[in-house]
Amino acid sequence: MGRGSSGLHAAPPVPRSAVRQRFDRLMREVAKFGAVGGAGVLVNFLVFNLVRHATDLQVVRSSVIATAVATLTNYIGYRYFTYRDRDKSRRTKELGLFLLFSVVGLVIENGVLYAATYGFGWDSPLQSNVFKFLGIGIATLFRFWSYRTWVFRTLPPAEEAVTGAESFLEPSRQTAAEKPRVRQRVG
Repeated sequence: MGRGSSGLHAAPPVPRSAVRQRFDRLMREVAKFGAVGGAGVLVNFLVFNLVRHATDLQVVRSSVIATAVATLTNYIGYRYFTYRDRDKSRRTKELGLFLLFSVVGLVIENGVLYAATYGFGWDSPLQSNVFKFLGIGIATLFRFWSYRTWVFRTLPPAEEAVTGAESFLEPSRQTAAEKPRVRQRVG
């Protein structure tokens, strides 16, 4: 026995079911999305409170500026961290869809703040931050669904298979001597 060996051997890994594998992938995606989103929320609140207190802009305008800055930082995080393994062949379309769905998220997020501020008169700094947080939460659900469904799409299984087959076939330039011989049946 080697040094540090207990003599016990690990059992071979048990294959996971397809459902379990999909669930695990989804949980990793949610965790990565949450990490990037959490950083975006911090950027959003920092910019919001900085603009709100350093300028004479109204609450919702300050929030729109903060959301726009956070959206830019989130795109970078989503593209290069959360969804780095996704289809990269259509970047222009991806960016356009990202901006479209981000604008819808901006309207959701700031609509909640607008309703609280101008509909109910809740505009103290604490109230503004609470309703901004609530708006971000609601908009995040929409953004997660839209980004994973429309923006950062996975390759369809057929396209993955074709891509894999093409990469498999490319390096196989064998000479006649290297090719396996096929026996013909003599009838």
